[in-house]
Amino acid sequence: MWFLNLELRQALYLCPSTCSEYTTGEGIPKDKDYEPQTICEHLQYLFALLQNSKRRYIDPSGFVKALGLDTGQQQDAQEFSKLFMSLLEDTLSKQKNPDVRNIVQKQFCGEYAYVTVCNQCGRESKLVSKFYELELNIQGHKQLTDCITEFLKEEKLEGDNRYFCETCQSKQNATRKIRLLSLPCTLNLQLMRFVFDRQTGHKKKLNTYIGFSELLDMEPFMEQKNGVYVYELSAVLIHRGVSAYSGHYIAHVKDPQTGEWYKFNDEDIEKMEGKKLQLGIEEDLAFLQELVERDNCKFEEWCNEMAEMRKQSVARGKIKHEEVKELYKRLPAEAGSPYDFISLEWLQKWLDESTPPKPIDNTACLCSHGKLHPDKISVMKRISEYVADFFYRRYGGGPRLNVKALCKDCVVERCRILRLKNQLNEDYKTVTNLLKITVKGNDGFWVGKASLRSWRQLALEQLNEQDEDAEHSNGKMNGNAQNKDESNEEKREEEEELNFNEDIVCPHGDLCISENERRVVSKEAWKKLKQYFPKAPEFPSNKECCSQCKILEREGEENEALHKMMASEQKTSLQNLFHDKCRPCLGSWPQETDELYIVSQFFVEEWRKFVRRPTRCSPVSSVGNSALLCPHGGLMFTYASMTKEDSKLIALIWPSEWERIQKLFVVDHVIKIIRTQAAGADPESALYDSEPKLCPECREGLLCQQQRDLREYTQATIYIHKVVDNKKVMKDAAPELNVSSSEAEEEREENKPEGEQDPDFNQTNGGAKRQKISHQNYITYQKQGIRRSTRHRKVRGEKALLVSANQTLKELKIQIMHAFSVAPFDQNLSIDGKILSDDTATLGSLGVIPESVILLKADEPIADYAAMDDVMQAPRKDLFLS
Repeated sequence: MWFLNLELRQALYLCPSTCSEYTTGEGIPKDKDYEPQTICEHLQYLFALLQNSKRRYIDPSGFVKALGLDTGQQQDAQEFSKLFMSLLEDTLSKQKNPDVRNIVQKQFCGEYAYVTVCNQCGRESKLVSKFYELELNIQGHKQLTDCITEFLKEEKLEGDNRYFCETCQSKQNATRKIRLLSLPCTLNLQLMRFVFDRQTGHKKKLNTYIGFSELLDMEPFMEQKNGVYVYELSAVLIHRGVSAYSGHYIAHVKDPQTGEWYKFNDEDIEKMEGKKLQLGIEEDLAFLQELVERDNCKFEEWCNEMAEMRKQSVARGKIKHEEVKELYKRLPAEAGSPYDFISLEWLQKWLDESTPPKPIDNTACLCSHGKLHPDKISVMKRISEYVADFFYRRYGGGPRLNVKALCKDCVVERCRILRLKNQLNEDYKTVTNLLKITVKGNDGFWVGKASLRSWRQLALEQLNEQDEDAEHSNGKMNGNAQNKDESNEEKREEEEELNFNEDIVCPHGDLCISENERRVVSKEAWKKLKQYFPKAPEFPSNKECCSQCKILEREGEENEALHKMMASEQKTSLQNLFHDKCRPCLGSWPQETDELYIVSQFFVEEWRKFVRRPTRCSPVSSVGNSALLCPHGGLMFTYASMTKEDSKLIALIWPSEWERIQKLFVVDHVIKIIRTQAAGADPESALYDSEPKLCPECREGLLCQQQRDLREYTQATIYIHKVVDNKKVMKDAAPELNVSSSEAEEEREENKPEGEQDPDFNQTNGGAKRQKISHQNYITYQKQGIRRSTRHRKVRGEKALLVSANQTLKELKIQIMHAFSVAPFDQNLSIDGKILSDDTATLGSLGVIPESVILLKADEPIADYAAMDDVMQAPRKDLFLS
């Protein structure tokens, strides 16, 4: 249908090629195949082949691959049309030639308005929107014009659905309808045959008959009736099949030059009536014509090659047939005569294929001893020595496997494993009965309770692994040897976790101290178990448990008690630090003091974790205030910033509490805020200073770096939240902007391994060797300090996208199109109440920063019938139906 739209075809032919060697006028290199690089070039080449190729049909595989389509996934024709038109429009928008750049809008784009009229005051609210197709409900209608009338009919807004009138400043009854403002050259009408069945919860297909003529006058439906709006039927796309989830599309398209109709059914093209198909020849195809001629030559050469290959194949087949007839008679090995084993797969290829098979390869059937593995007999064929001699002379390969090739060692091992497997059930019953006997004195052995519960399964798995290892012990078998080694390494690691009786072995290789995990079994039971696990660790019942573990256990208990006592003392001593409500606030400076001390909020959070869970968290030893200072030792915050954006990073301390902190922790730097106020003066005229003082240079550098990060980010995450039914987004959709010190958040953080805790607050040397950090290190620290609190939590209907600050809004809309299946021209985007409308502007200039939430409202003219599969289109003043 797009190919037979002459204006679109001509515009695509005018697109310049990106391959300079094809556009310099020197001709096309004969030794190099043409490979289109862009979507436009793929479509150009397809159209040129459709126009002048000698082939019966054109394979669009290259075009499909360039679009990134999954050919195994069904896509409705309407859905594909909408997405591809948007992609084509975006691609052509970069062309300099206006006839090319604007072709999609000229051919397919119209305008309508959503108009709401207040019944009380008559105020009219109008929202103008572009459309590339009209989606028509067909249920309950017989004629196409009736479907269009329903599309444009008025809707009453009453009761709970009343409209808020800006003039009346209240909800009023109103009417809403769609007004057609302008129509495109090509009118695309989508008949919505696929609808949602509320009873079954699935889509169903409507087989409603819709009548239409070859001419459609749209003037009665237009707001302005001062033009000619007659469309001529141009194409009809039909869906064959009773289900909405399967079927096949067939296109009926009229040739705009001859007026004749053609039926396109994949590679089958049928002329419906009229004259012979004559494709247009007026276009200047430039280098495309040469490409088509080259393809025609290739096609003719291929036809000749196929004919010659067929001739040669027939000749080879006759020779092979005679050879097989002769050898087949002598293939079986007679009793008592010499014989060879040969690969059954190779022999089948020799019998079935007309081309000569590859050399014989028997390596996949060898064991680790270089002989025939007993388990591979089933994939081998025993043949006479005479035929084997012929095969090896003719085709080569090997190694030859004669009567002595079967491996005796592997046969014996297979028999041993099978015997143990058969004996396992009997031994399980015996061991179960032996375990019921009480062991007296020291005449027994320690066995892990977990091992006893699963010993039969472990034994069976061990026997199966031995069997499997015997089968696959040759490095040349079953694929790459390196991959096999890696697989065996993984298997060995699993075995180390599951080995019998290792559940009672302590980290020092001795008997574990926990008697709840083990029990004593009799000597007879242990003997049976050792038959299956000869390498299992052995511990007689008089064996003492590990002395090192006993010492560590005592030390652990002592440490836990010490930590509990330390946490209790620190919590009692620092009650104000433990409770947020007891801490001073810069925004309302307390009158009882003129100086306050500062520590990092990170120190407070880590200390609270330890106080709440002293047995699970390590104690905090250092305040670590150097993280709040620049490399010159100056403060990185102003008084104003500490009352606002930087308040999340610091904690204020009372002077009395600061004295206790100095006694309990190593303090690397003292930071305090001092208030000065003249006697009898207004409190609001007070001045504030800090020790150490602010470093203006580093503070300015930090702010510049922060702004630069927001403007120059790459591969940052933003969130797109689709607004449904004009409902406002919940609070969950906004980023969290406050650091939470609640117990619930700290509970989540406590699950981190101890090794991940910040070394600045967990130093064995008391933090005395802590180094000052650079400006860049401070930025890292600051990001680390607020990372948990600013990470956005996704909500339903929201998707995360990776973007860069320098990409345009148009490029973002393309990403949104793939994520939500909403075309760019149907997207209404906003951030923090501001509409994003300039498609050429970059995200950085629009204020889109990492972790931003952008609201998406999609234009959907008929929301109840969003799912549909039929397409109805009319090029120029033509009509196209399905």
